[in-house]
Amino acid sequence: MRLLSNARLVLAGEVVHGSIVIDNGIIVDIQPGKWNTDNLSDNLDMDNDFLTPGLIDLHTDNLERQVLPRTRTRWPSRSALMAHDAQCAASGITTVFDALCLGDLGFEKARSQTFAEGLIDLQAMTDTGLLKTEHFLHLRCELLAPEMPDLLQRTLANPLVRLISIMDHSPGVGQYANIEKYRQLRRAEGFALEEVEEMIASLQQKRATYSTRHREQVLDLLHNQDVPLASHDDRTIEEIDQNHLDGITISEFPVSIEAARHARDKGIRTIGGAPNVVRGGSHSGNVAALDLIRESLLDALASDYVPASMMEAAFACTQDGLLDLPAAMALVSSGPAALVGLADRGKIDIGLRADLVRVRVHEGLPIVRAVWREGQRVA
Repeated sequence: MRLLSNARLVLAGEVVHGSIVIDNGIIVDIQPGKWNTDNLSDNLDMDNDFLTPGLIDLHTDNLERQVLPRTRTRWPSRSALMAHDAQCAASGITTVFDALCLGDLGFEKARSQTFAEGLIDLQAMTDTGLLKTEHFLHLRCELLAPEMPDLLQRTLANPLVRLISIMDHSPGVGQYANIEKYRQLRRAEGFALEEVEEMIASLQQKRATYSTRHREQVLDLLHNQDVPLASHDDRTIEEIDQNHLDGITISEFPVSIEAARHARDKGIRTIGGAPNVVRGGSHSGNVAALDLIRESLLDALASDYVPASMMEAAFACTQDGLLDLPAAMALVSSGPAALVGLADRGKIDIGLRADLVRVRVHEGLPIVRAVWREGQRVA
C-alpha cells in the first residue's frame, strides 16, 4: 500500500486537509488530517500541496503539432508520439483523447499521413507499458475531405476510438464565419494573398459538394455504435437544433454564447477550450470561454493545442470568485469523464483509479510537481 499524506485534497465538493491510501492502483481510503505513518514504509508527505484528480483531455491536437513542429518540417511519427505523451503527463493529464483528423484539407496538408502513422504507433505502444498517459482516439471527421468517409469506416471498429466529432472548417461558417478574419489569419501564417483566395474558393466549393452528404454518411455509420458524437464550432441556434435531431450529444467549442445557451436547453453537453481561458479569449475572435463559464454553459475544458493549459485554466477559473476549486477542477476531470462514460476515474474517491496530480501554486501559477496514473508515478 502507498500513502500520500498531508495534502489539500480536492474532492468532489470540497477541499480538505487529509491523506489517501492506494492499493493496486485504486484509492482504498481517504482520511482527514495527517496520519500516523509509523507502520507504512511507502509514505510520501505532500507538504500541504494540492492533490487533484488526474486530468482528462477529450480534445488535443498536440500530437499533430509534435509531428509538424514547424511549417513544412515533419518529425518522425513515433518520436512525436512519445514527446506528446511526456508533455501530457507533465501537465497532469492522465487520460488523453488524441484528436486526429480524418482527411487532408486546405492549408493543413498531410493530415491523413499523420492519422495513419499515429494510429499504427498508438496500437503498437498501448500495451507496452511505456506510455505515461492512457491514450484513446478522438476521430475528427472533416466533412469537406473527399476521403473522410472511407477512413472512418476503416477505423470505427478500433477499440481505441472513444469519441467522434464532425467539423466543417469552411471560410464563412463556424469558427471562420468572418472571412476577412480568415484571410488575415492565413496571411499571418505566411501564405500569399493569391493562395488564400484560391483556397477560400476551393473550400467553399467542397462544402457545397461534400458537407451534407458526408454528414449523412457519418450519422449512418454511427447509427448502431456506442460512441459519443460531437459537433464542432457551433454558431447558430439552427445548427444546435439540427444536431439535436441527429442525436449529437456534445458541442465542442461553441463559438457563440447563443449556441451554447441553446445547447444547454436541448440537453447537449459542451466542451470549451482551456487555452481560451488562459489567454482570456478566443484566438480566432469568437466567444470567450470565461463568459460561457459565468453562465454555467460549459461541462468540460479540453487542452485543444496546449496540454499545460488545462491545469492553469482550472485555477484561473477560481480567480475573482468565478468558481470554487472543486467546481473548477471538475471541468478538467469529472466533467470530461462523464461525457464519455469513464466511470472509473475523474474524482478522488474510494474505489476509483488512483490518477492523481500534486500541485503547488507559485505566484498564482499552478505548478505540477508529481503525477500518478493508477498509483504509479509517471511524472
